[in-house]
Amino acid sequence: MKVNKFPDRIIEIDNEDYLYFGGTAYLGLPTNTDFQNILIKNILQWGSSYGSSRSANIKLTAYEHGEHFLAKFIKAAAALTTSSGMLAGKLVIDTLNPQTDCFFNFPDTHTAIKTPNSIPFFIGTELNPRLLDDVQEKITILTDSFPSFQIKEIDLSALNLIPMNKEITLVVDESHSLGILGEKGCGIYSSINYPNITRKIMVSSLGKAFGLTGGVIASDSEFIKQITNNAIFVSSAGMNPAFAQTIADAEELYIQQNRKLKDNLDYLKEHLLQRNAFSFNPEYPIIYPEDENSAEIFACHKIIITNFKYPTAAKDLNRIVITANHNKDDLDKIIRVLNHS
Repeated sequence: MKVNKFPDRIIEIDNEDYLYFGGTAYLGLPTNTDFQNILIKNILQWGSSYGSSRSANIKLTAYEHGEHFLAKFIKAAAALTTSSGMLAGKLVIDTLNPQTDCFFNFPDTHTAIKTPNSIPFFIGTELNPRLLDDVQEKITILTDSFPSFQIKEIDLSALNLIPMNKEITLVVDESHSLGILGEKGCGIYSSINYPNITRKIMVSSLGKAFGLTGGVIASDSEFIKQITNNAIFVSSAGMNPAFAQTIADAEELYIQQNRKLKDNLDYLKEHLLQRNAFSFNPEYPIIYPEDENSAEIFACHKIIITNFKYPTAAKDLNRIVITANHNKDDLDKIIRVLNHS
């Protein structure tokens, strides 16, 4: 399907309007007029792009402002922006490689934080025995906050089973939880508190809930300093500075839109019937319908949902996405279809 404007709650296809329950603009910011005005103001100040290295002698304060806000918002000691979430993940892995004896990955970890030398955290339903041996070593554990096709936050309680002879670094991709979960949308980073974790690191795209092309890494100050000295970071251009400044200036909108999203989820919780035909968590704005023909079924009701082939999945991904911009009429329509599925 080809479209000629940003698909918000309405999408036009072949000159016909459909309701749109897809994408990843969870807070509805790309079409928010107040957000756009902040962004336009900052483009006028900072230009449309800045291709220089962040390590060059000219330092743009937009980055400092954006990163200070992100660290405070995520509740981390420090944060660093990058030009994409994918680059954020690759920078973290590249920096950790020489410091890590063994990588372990939870199931369905996103490509951004995958590394070829990683081994599964679980063997079947049991913890990988490699995690339980008596070898003294530094390990890095990789996971998404919400794996694909899942509507529940990742359960990290198995970390408690790992003995103290393992020095644990935990890397969490929060691309689908930042701006959504936690206090005012801060994500899950600040709530991860396991006594045997030596270091925790979050990475995230900013192009989803936060509505701006870019990525973020948040962790302790020492690790963020290591990232700034990484050859890939030094030789890369930064995030668009107008976008970085907009992050700092849009705090009230992030909180306001998070509240609207939660109100929409509360409305769904109140009116959706509990059925086996779909998976829904009232804390999370994604619904996974079970029927493989869901995209076609919803299209018959003038509703477009997300549908694509996910690289690591055996079947097509069908995903219904709720945003802060959906109104009660929109929600009533999706509720009617789901309750009769």
